[in-house]
Formats: sequence, structure tokens, C-alpha cells
Amino acid sequence: MLVLGIESSCDETGVALVQCEGQAIPTLLSHALYSQIEMHQAFGGVVPELASRDHIRRVLPLTQEVLSTGDRLLAQVDVVAYTRGPGLAGALLVGAGVACALGAALDKPVLGVHHLEGHLLSPFLSVDPPEFPFVALLVSGGHTQLMRVDGVGRYALLGETIDDAAGEAFDKSAKLMGLGYPGGPALARMAEQGDPAAYKLPRPLLNSGNLDFSFAGLKTAVLVQAQRMVAADLAMAAGEEPPKSQPNGGSTAGFDALPMVQRCNLAASTQAAIVDVLVKKSMTALNETGLQRLVVAGGVGANRALREQLNLNCAKQGVRVHYPELHLCTDNGAMIAMAAAMRLQSGLQDAVMAYAFDVKPRWPLDGL
Repeated sequence: MLVLGIESSCDETGVALVQCEGQAIPTLLSHALYSQIEMHQAFGGVVPELASRDHIRRVLPLTQEVLSTGDRLLAQVDVVAYTRGPGLAGALLVGAGVACALGAALDKPVLGVHHLEGHLLSPFLSVDPPEFPFVALLVSGGHTQLMRVDGVGRYALLGETIDDAAGEAFDKSAKLMGLGYPGGPALARMAEQGDPAAYKLPRPLLNSGNLDFSFAGLKTAVLVQAQRMVAADLAMAAGEEPPKSQPNGGSTAGFDALPMVQRCNLAASTQAAIVDVLVKKSMTALNETGLQRLVVAGGVGANRALREQLNLNCAKQGVRVHYPELHLCTDNGAMIAMAAAMRLQSGLQDAVMAYAFDVKPRWPLDGL
């Protein structure tokens, strides 16, 4: 069975071909990805209308590229899969519309896929695929969740963020530091040169007794610390004593003029706070469930510090930890094609010969 997968939930257009035979783990034949980051940088974040228009421009050329690289013809595709949600409504409609049009033209079935299920199952594309059951830490841009996964479609929510996700904490903190968009990777690179213990930042809900997350308060703490640093620098430049506290309404303007060591230290301290919470909650989830396998998926799963700390803690407890390949951590068509193939293999869902479609911008994963 040959599955064509299309991903268009936000600011990346992804297309991929996956081949599956019987109950063996499906094989990725080819994939192509176009990122809109450069286009959105001028606005400091994703502009939904621009994202939708760019998906329209990219999806068919990427499909042709994937078919050529995979040495397959469009007529050989057995199922066309697409991201149905969650995501930006307009962007989702592009992928859904193209997928259903292709299905109708080929007289082949289509299948709408949950974006987070794609991330959840993406480690099965790696050279070291996991085995069920496992605990999954989903850390994509707008989602932070811990799930118990007993099989395809068998997901139990253990905990989730009650406000900002980890990816949002990275990006918003980076924006406060003047690092632009997307700020998360830039903050992580700066953190490599800093001292993670330089500034005392909160670890929200670290000892809450549950597996929920909260990162909005951390973002506020980073803002306050940045304001203090700027105020202290201005005072020293004026030959005055640094203020003992930062008055309300302080500004971070001038943060990028601070000595690099200070900026790197704040980046490292911010990253350490986020990583500490993610690691502590993940290890608690493993202990509470008694499972010995952890899967980490989503864009933040590519963070080097997070991987190092999870590897260290899991090794101490004899837990296996699995990640998708680095180039498959971001949104991509491969994970959508893989999720569709695995759902079809499991018999949980059938692709249908019906081409009227809708999308689900909000769609809880545990509601599948």
C-alpha cells in the first residue's frame, strides 16, 4: 500500500510517500518540506492568510518532487492522507482540499489525520523505532502533553499545559531578548554559551503533584529579569547605583546592547527552567505508569539540552528513550503519511471514497 501524506497545519508545507506491507513498520520512500520561516520573520510570527496562500503555491510542486524522488507515479498511490487538525483553519483547508481533489481525480480513498498523532508516531520513522506501550512527551510549538500510549489510537492523557506550551515559552522569551522569529532555536544556540545557573528563574508546577505544565509565569519572570538587567546597565552607564528592584513598566529596549555573557546567561537560565520541568514531569509519568519506554516528539524534541537531560535521567532508571530523526521533529508530511498507514494497518480506521471534507482547528488527541 502506497500512502501519500500532505501536511499544511501551520507554516510548513510537507509531502511524503510511505510504503507499507502487511503489519511491518511502514517505510518512508521520500519526503519534501518547505518552510515559510523567512516569509513570516518580517512580522515576528505566523500570519495565517500568508501561510494559507503559500501552501497553495508549494503543495503541488512538492508532490511532484516526492513522486520523482520516490520513483513512483501518482497513479500508483493507494491512499491520500492529509492533516485534518489541529492547526490554522485556512492552512488546513489547503491540504484537505488538495488531498480530496487528488483522491477524486485518482478514484482513490482519502484519510484525515490528527496532526499530534503524526508527531506521536513519528519516531517509528527512525532507525530505532519504539515498541508499545510507552509514555510520550509531545512538545511541539503550541502543545505540551504527556500521554500514555498503548497502541495506535489508544491514547490516555496524563497531563498537559494549562497556558503557554514549552515551545511558546522558548519563542516568547526569545522575543523578549530581541532574537526575532522563530526565537526558540536562536535562544537554544545562545544558551550553549551561557551559565544555566546564572539567574534564578521559576520552575512552574514542578512540584504540583500532577503532570500538568505551565510556562506563562516563566515568560513573565524572564521579562522581569531582562528589565532588571537593562535598568542596571543604564544606571551603571550613568554612574549611578543599580536599582534594587525593577519598577513597573520597565523596558527591555537595550537588551541586545548588554554584554554577550549576560545575554547568554539569561538564555541558558531560561532554557534550563523549561528543560527541568519537562524532564521532571516525564520521569514522574514513567514512575507512575510503571512503563520503561519514553517517546519524545515535536519541534522542541530537537533541543539538545532536553535530549541530554532526558538521556541522562532515563539511563539512570534503565528507561529506553526514542526520538524522531532531527529533520523529522518539525511539522512534515512523513509523519502524516506514517500515521495514516499505521491507522490503516491497525484496522482502527478506513480510508473513504468520499471527497467532501472539513477540518478541525481544535481537536483533542485523546478524543480520537
